Amino acid sequence: MAIPIPSRQLFIDGEWREPIKGNRIPIINPATEEIIGDIPAATAEDVELAVGAARKALAKGSIWASSSGAYRAKFLCAIAAKITERKDVLAKLEALDCGKPLEEAAWDIDDVAACFEYYAGLAEALDAKQKAPVDLPMDTFKCHVLREPIGVVGLITPWNYPMLMATWKVAPALAAGCAAILKPSELASVTCLELADVCKEVGLPPGVLNILTGLGPDAGAPLANHPQVDKVAFTGSTATGSKIMSSAAQLVKPVTLELGGKSPILVFDDVNLDKAAEWTAFGCFWTNGQICSATSRLLVHESIADAFLDRLAKWCKNIKISDPLEEGCRLGPVVSKGQYEKILKFISTAKSEGATVLCGGSRPEHLKRGYFIQPTIISNVTPSMQIWREEVFGPVLSVKTFSSEEEAIELANDTHYGLGAAVISKDLDRCERVTKALVAGIVWVNCSQPCFCQAPWGGTKRSGFGRELGEWGLENYLNIKQVTQYTSDDPWGWYKSPSKL
Repeated sequence: MAIPIPSRQLFIDGEWREPIKGNRIPIINPATEEIIGDIPAATAEDVELAVGAARKALAKGSIWASSSGAYRAKFLCAIAAKITERKDVLAKLEALDCGKPLEEAAWDIDDVAACFEYYAGLAEALDAKQKAPVDLPMDTFKCHVLREPIGVVGLITPWNYPMLMATWKVAPALAAGCAAILKPSELASVTCLELADVCKEVGLPPGVLNILTGLGPDAGAPLANHPQVDKVAFTGSTATGSKIMSSAAQLVKPVTLELGGKSPILVFDDVNLDKAAEWTAFGCFWTNGQICSATSRLLVHESIADAFLDRLAKWCKNIKISDPLEEGCRLGPVVSKGQYEKILKFISTAKSEGATVLCGGSRPEHLKRGYFIQPTIISNVTPSMQIWREEVFGPVLSVKTFSSEEEAIELANDTHYGLGAAVISKDLDRCERVTKALVAGIVWVNCSQPCFCQAPWGGTKRSGFGRELGEWGLENYLNIKQVTQYTSDDPWGWYKSPSKL
């Protein structure tokens, strides 16, 4: 059953505030194409207020600036508990807002709570790591290291995992002791505003987390460019990431970028066809195919290609496509009309270039409205085709065959991207060789897409740099300060003392 969308304002300095220009953006349910609510539209003036609130939260003498990791951990645990308490409502809001199947959305909300709990533990552990000694070769000096928050951080997040991707940045930033301004995608912001409500309920100090919804050029760009923002962490397209990196370079501002992908999945000739087919489908069609790490380039050994694709097509035709709130839904609509039209254009171009649509490729016949696209498999693809080289961000899998391990690796690495990759084979020695040879930040063996908040996440090449999640995610928001003390009573003795002249 659908639920009403809460009407919220911007969250600045611990309070709900109407945007200075008073504008709002309609929320469109991608399953019905109907307007179901609206969100506030922040502009540069609101960004200025939020940055000021964040800087005030870190001012000398403030509670947050002088807080211990244990103090911050209590808030993170409280947020996790409230997220769990609101899970059913949050999952429904996520499904309505971005089209994610309800069971998937519920899984995401569980992961949100788990991520806050995990970083609560790391925040508490930070206290014991302060003043960690460094061994030096001279006994007249002693040295230790301080881990300090990097400052005010701008967090810009995507629409495919609205609350979870925000949490991947918010939780470690707060654990580190930073103050943050979150700017979620205007295509799916509802649950991020509910996160603001949770933070207000648990009493998070004002200004520690500010949440601005709005359009990228109006709110995201002023946030990324702001001279009082000490770091930007961004997840989204490579094109936008490049712009953020360029503007940050003017101030030598650090950035973490998790960008696009065109990840390969390599299926060798010794696999169980059904097991490999399910992982191949899951790796590309999970989250309605809208995953930066989607293994959307299938490389299958030529000796099993026909049999494997036949099994894969059967698996795909068995995927339930429906309204996300319907029980058993496994593929919902893509997020927007623009995305829907873009994906269909990719498929059309592939056909015009000579590729074959093996299955799917259009709207399901039983769904007359909504931005639904069938799980699509495209074969007879060449490496120069757009569908093989560019990120589609939809339920579209491209297929090529290979004859040898060496050829598979060469084809897999022939891409500008390097986020994820998967290898499926019963030969674990082969899996290890291939894993080492693949140029990617993440490699899955005999699976695709599992993600755990304890393990690092990030890519190489045009998929960005830096790592989120795990201890690496916390390090993103910390500065390391070296403190070295001269401990001897003797003078240093490098210069001749004036008193001896």
